[in-house]
Amino acid sequence: MSDHDLRPKAPQVSDMLGRPLRDLRISLTDHCNFRCVYCMPKAVFGTRYRFVDHAGLLTFEEIERLVRLFAQLGVGKLRLTGGEPLLRPHIEDLIAALVAVPGIEDIAVTTNGSLLTAKKAKALKDAGLRRVTISIDSLSDETYQAMNDVGFPVEKVLQAIDHAEAAGLPVKLNMVVRRGLNDQDIVPMAERFRHTPHVLRFIEYMDVGNMNGWRPEDVVPSREIMARIGERWPLEPLEPSRYGEVASRYGYKDGQGEIGFISSVSQPFCQTCTRARLSPEGTLYTCLFGTSGKDLRELLRGGARDDEILGTLKQVWGSREDRYSELRSLLRGRGSGQKVEMFHIGG
Repeated sequence: MSDHDLRPKAPQVSDMLGRPLRDLRISLTDHCNFRCVYCMPKAVFGTRYRFVDHAGLLTFEEIERLVRLFAQLGVGKLRLTGGEPLLRPHIEDLIAALVAVPGIEDIAVTTNGSLLTAKKAKALKDAGLRRVTISIDSLSDETYQAMNDVGFPVEKVLQAIDHAEAAGLPVKLNMVVRRGLNDQDIVPMAERFRHTPHVLRFIEYMDVGNMNGWRPEDVVPSREIMARIGERWPLEPLEPSRYGEVASRYGYKDGQGEIGFISSVSQPFCQTCTRARLSPEGTLYTCLFGTSGKDLRELLRGGARDDEILGTLKQVWGSREDRYSELRSLLRGRGSGQKVEMFHIGG
């Protein structure tokens, strides 16, 4: 890969730190059928918790309209998230519509895999989905069920991975590592997937939202994860595939696959962050750790013209100066406000 490939294209709009807008993560719903302890702990998100009702969700038509406007500002990559995005009925219809938007080059879905049947995987592929990311935090059924906290067996997630592969969807796998909970599964996970075409990515446990009980001592730094794996199978760094990529890429020296490390805590990548996030009810956030956002649904349903919405998008991104991960210690010490929960705007 040439150095030219790693430089951002001439931006249509840049923020206060010169970062272009390139990626949009769209949360289709805040509902989820899991209660993962690092995202939606059951003690908080129980039967009395009020999620966004159907009328409050952006419609597929509203999402398509916004994507067309974001594409005019340079967005080429979309990720559909949640909550659990496959809970949204007929998601393949939305994907088919977004694939047709000029300028959109890549569409992916991040899912827990629980609803990714063979039939659904084929429908997503036929609609134009480019790839899928599946969360899987352990191969131990006991540990996995303890983490999703709804008794969902890991075997069904492994079946979902097979369904995606059979449908022709490239697969990435995300493992959030929390010390004392699933860090003993780092090497077994690497061993299980290193002979496959799937890219396993290890994610440092992050202080997203306010409810997951995050403590710095629970973080297993990527360098430690890398060392544990490297003792068994030596690793070598790989070049980034594109500007703004969040995962550091490594390959096994014996040629048996690729893994990645997402190190928001120990090695922040704020300086090259090109991602905006859209919540289920249409609030635009410019950081995963954001405390406030801009209501776009009000504009959409209030009769705003495209040029007016474009002006708002330019203003929001142009005034952006978020770099929470770089300032984490300082901001936490000062109390930076109530951060939006991860399930609400995707990881």
